[in-house]
Amino acid sequence: MSTTKIRPKDALDYHENKPAGKIEVNSTKPVGSQHDLALAYSPGVAEPCLIIAKDKEAVYKYTAKGNLVGVISNGTAVLGLGDIGPEASKPVMEGKGVLFKKFAGIDVFDIEINEKDPDKFIEIVRSLEPTFGGINLEDIKAPESFKIEQALRDQMNIPVMHDDQHGTAIISSAALLNALEVVGKRIEEIKIVVSGAGGAAIACTDLYVSLGAKKENILMADSKGILNRKREGLDEVKSKYVTDEDLDTIEDALKGADMFLGLSVADLVSPEMLKSMAHDPIVFALSNPDPEIAYDLAIQTRNDVIMATGRSDHPNQVNNVLGFPYIFRGALDVRSTVINEEMKLAAVKAIAELAKEQVPDIVLKAYGRKSLKFGAEYLIPKPMDPRLITTISPAVAKAAMDSGVARVQIEDWKKYEEELLEKVGLDQRLITRFVYSARQNKQLKKVVFAEADHVNILKAAQMTLDSGVAMPIFLGKKPIIKKLIEENDLEVLKDCEIIDPKDDPKKLENFAAEYCRMRQRKGMTMHLARKAISSRTYFGMMLLEKGEVDVLISGLSNDYPKTVLPALQIIGTEEGIKRVAGMYIVNTPKGNFFFADTSVNLNPAAEELVEIIGLTHRAVRFFDYDPKIAVLSYSNFGSAKGEVPEKVVKAVKMAKDRWPDFVIDGDLQANVALNRELRDELYPFNNLNGENVNTLIFPDLQSGNIAYKTMMEIGGAEVIGPVLMGMNKSVQVLQLGSSVREIFNMVAIAVVDASTVKSDNS
Repeated sequence: MSTTKIRPKDALDYHENKPAGKIEVNSTKPVGSQHDLALAYSPGVAEPCLIIAKDKEAVYKYTAKGNLVGVISNGTAVLGLGDIGPEASKPVMEGKGVLFKKFAGIDVFDIEINEKDPDKFIEIVRSLEPTFGGINLEDIKAPESFKIEQALRDQMNIPVMHDDQHGTAIISSAALLNALEVVGKRIEEIKIVVSGAGGAAIACTDLYVSLGAKKENILMADSKGILNRKREGLDEVKSKYVTDEDLDTIEDALKGADMFLGLSVADLVSPEMLKSMAHDPIVFALSNPDPEIAYDLAIQTRNDVIMATGRSDHPNQVNNVLGFPYIFRGALDVRSTVINEEMKLAAVKAIAELAKEQVPDIVLKAYGRKSLKFGAEYLIPKPMDPRLITTISPAVAKAAMDSGVARVQIEDWKKYEEELLEKVGLDQRLITRFVYSARQNKQLKKVVFAEADHVNILKAAQMTLDSGVAMPIFLGKKPIIKKLIEENDLEVLKDCEIIDPKDDPKKLENFAAEYCRMRQRKGMTMHLARKAISSRTYFGMMLLEKGEVDVLISGLSNDYPKTVLPALQIIGTEEGIKRVAGMYIVNTPKGNFFFADTSVNLNPAAEELVEIIGLTHRAVRFFDYDPKIAVLSYSNFGSAKGEVPEKVVKAVKMAKDRWPDFVIDGDLQANVALNRELRDELYPFNNLNGENVNTLIFPDLQSGNIAYKTMMEIGGAEVIGPVLMGMNKSVQVLQLGSSVREIFNMVAIAVVDASTVKSDNS
């Protein structure tokens, strides 16, 4: 898997686009009327204020404190940038907030403090306790970070954690436990060499000791060499890892060592140094982006080495996102007063154990793997594993309860797991999973863009190439495309193939002859065929049909039917499929919903509606969801008469007869279909089995089209699509005026579709 290339301009544009930054505050209650405002503020707000004044714990009941974490920094040790100041650290803190929300449903206020004096910093943060349910300290340089965290842990009654230290420690500890199991060594007996003596290195080593490692078996080095008795002026933190051995260099220390932990600088460890280590060496080279020894070099040097890095393009990525969102989630949910050693160890063991379980298909698909099995190349779970929150958070919450630091007790763990799944933004990961999956192809799929003379197409192609998703091929006039590439600083595309159909008369003639043969019983002549094939859409379809490309993307500047028609004529539908249909994925705060048909069939008959139901069911499963289908109408189970309800009732009956295992019902109005409690109360006989509906089948094109566009513009939903279902090869048709992100999303989906063996619902 390749890593995504990031260009400065892209990053700046991403952050600058309105609204500036990456986070915003939204109201969670209605504020649409004067009555709402009176409840939200004066005079209604006085009621909870008075109760909280009498009982401070009531703040968790009446405010957002219990789900609010402060991400706080003074900008003294930002990423690999160093002391760049609090203002410059703000984009990083906002980014951390995004991760909290995405992976654990936790809200964040980021606070950048202009204070380097640790005592003053401590006082400022301590005073913020009434606001937050927890504090995530970030990017504070050592050794001040140790003093700050310890003081705040001692003085505050909410969980405080410096993630740079403990996040890395927890994830690497889980990896170490499993690596030791793979090689058959015991942590009490191994010799460990640590390169780096900053916050993360100290925290990792401390946690290894908590797991059983012996201090006398640990050698730690800073930039001046091994911490030994000859070193003077070492601070209190470093002093606890001073060794009695007469060693000065990492090279000397690594001889016979069982484990190397690197949190220092790139290319520190040479092949010769690696060869000097004990049998089955464990090497965690976590310097980012370039490790202490390159992964490929280490593997070539020793076939018995077990490697972990901080990079996503190698096995065993030690990524803090595996830990901090879920640790805070568990701590917040039991109102823990601290994140203590017991909770950290519980997280370590939960992560380690999860790696030994069978990996679900959703993860395999996301990473383009047929299998992932516990072993040297799979020591810890993947960051996109949806089981992380239901594994780590309960373990942390239980450890808090067992160690006596929880102020709330969880009794129904199954219900808690369900609540976790409702809170977490798993649905937002859908496209991310497809990007990961697309990257796994050993050979990049070829994607032909039929409208490459549009800047948005070229920018999406750049993202496609940078992300390692596919290899773009452009159709159009070479001078125009090359000029656009140059004018928009898209240098990465300079070597991409550009095809102008008119530059290859022989191929144009062959394609026209083939198209004429396909349509000769449909009134086609060679004159008409030549005229059609000279268009980029038809020419691109022939490239796809002949296997010269794997995916075709078109439609940005054409009406939808004008792109679908040549696809049907040249590519055709899958075997056993009589018609195609379009589906939109509508991402909302309540999750992803699938709308069909929204783009192809104007007014399908009941029999045609059944075909759409079958196509949509399979497509929803392609996106790793279990379809719960409501077929919509203006009626609820016959409450109103008319052509639409009658058609829907007939289609639902036919679909049930054809696919008895489908969870489906109708006719239903949209609000009743989507409101499970209302639906089950009014119509307890329904066949949706108490499930939340996630798939909506519309009775005609206009209702589906209106619904998704209304959701986009008024509901603020992110919409992905339309996904063209039922084609024999991977064709995706864009909507007029699609954005760069929307085009890229469709490319990722189309590439995975091209890599997938299709199977009939029946």
